[in-house]
Amino acid sequence: MKTLTLPQKSSFSSVHIPLPASKSESNRALIIDALTDGENELYNLAEARDTQTMIRLLKENPPVFDVLDAGTTMRFLTAYAAVTDQNKVLTGTARMCERPIGILVEALRELGAEIHYMNVEGFPPLAVHGLKDQITNKVKIRGDVSSQYISALLMIGPVLPLGIELELQGKVGSRTYIEMTLQLMKSFGISYSWEGNVIKVAPQDYKPTKFLVESDWSGASYWYSLLACSDEGELFLEGLKADSLQGDSMIVDLMSYLGVKSEFNDKGVLLTKQAVKGLDHWDFSHCPDIAQTVAVTCAIIGQKMDFTGIESLRIKETDRIFALQEELGKFNARFIEEQEGIFTLIPSVDMPASVQVKTYDDHRMAMAFMPLMTKTEVVIEEPEVVNKSYPSFWKHVGLLK
Repeated sequence: MKTLTLPQKSSFSSVHIPLPASKSESNRALIIDALTDGENELYNLAEARDTQTMIRLLKENPPVFDVLDAGTTMRFLTAYAAVTDQNKVLTGTARMCERPIGILVEALRELGAEIHYMNVEGFPPLAVHGLKDQITNKVKIRGDVSSQYISALLMIGPVLPLGIELELQGKVGSRTYIEMTLQLMKSFGISYSWEGNVIKVAPQDYKPTKFLVESDWSGASYWYSLLACSDEGELFLEGLKADSLQGDSMIVDLMSYLGVKSEFNDKGVLLTKQAVKGLDHWDFSHCPDIAQTVAVTCAIIGQKMDFTGIESLRIKETDRIFALQEELGKFNARFIEEQEGIFTLIPSVDMPASVQVKTYDDHRMAMAFMPLMTKTEVVIEEPEVVNKSYPSFWKHVGLLK
């Protein structure tokens, strides 16, 4: 087993972090580009393995789309293969084949796609046999499971002969990711309407566009956490915008309560220390990917806090709720479900001399626990898992002086 040891470092001087590009924006732009036969000019695509896998599969167009462990790539390519009337097998790692996809497959079947499960009903691997005739444009889909299903359907909406009318049922989770998809589609010339719980996209043409991908706000969250947990320091995060399409930009507001001030300019955002205001509760329904980061932050700085809207963490790269409970316990913090759907973070009261963090094949577990280095020595197991979204992460940690 590979490990990486981070020695304790409670303070650092001013550091510029050249953040990677957003894989969420990159993967959406790549699907739109593929639907327009590559007529666009895309700049600053993500270095993340998920995005590089998407680029490779779209370029090589093999009979089997092996997405490895990339959930977004699996879901987007399933819809893409169907709407472009291709015969494809879609598969991935063992964990990828444990992550549900039945809601998306059922929606695509309602539209007219022919898709079969090759092993377990509701899970990859899949055999897609195209969408020869659209049966209907009206589809109902649960809004509380994964916004990626909804985004996958929306992006193929303009090229469907009848367009798409998507009715979101129940609570809508990760709404900001759906909004990102629609705004990005708008950047490529698509009009839509979203009234109540119904999103309508008429048949229309994507327009060839020059598109610059913003830096990744999910990646930025770990640096916010580091500063919140440090005794002193200053960070400049390059390539971020105050008016971002990304839902994880919510970290700006959230961390303002936990001791980090944000000041934007035309090159990015400057992070400085400020007094902790405190925060009792946060609903992560629309930004679940930063929940781990915030849980670790609160555990370190001594902030008890209730977390809601994190149900989707169960079906990510690992069961992130279980993983958090296990690893937070190693430095005497607790993450407990005192009421159904409400998880309470009870901070650490006694920090060990060293903590070894298991990463569960999950990139966000490795990065979320990095700020623990401000209080103790940290040993990260299988540190290369960060390649999924932020391959240069440990190199950037090495910039801290």
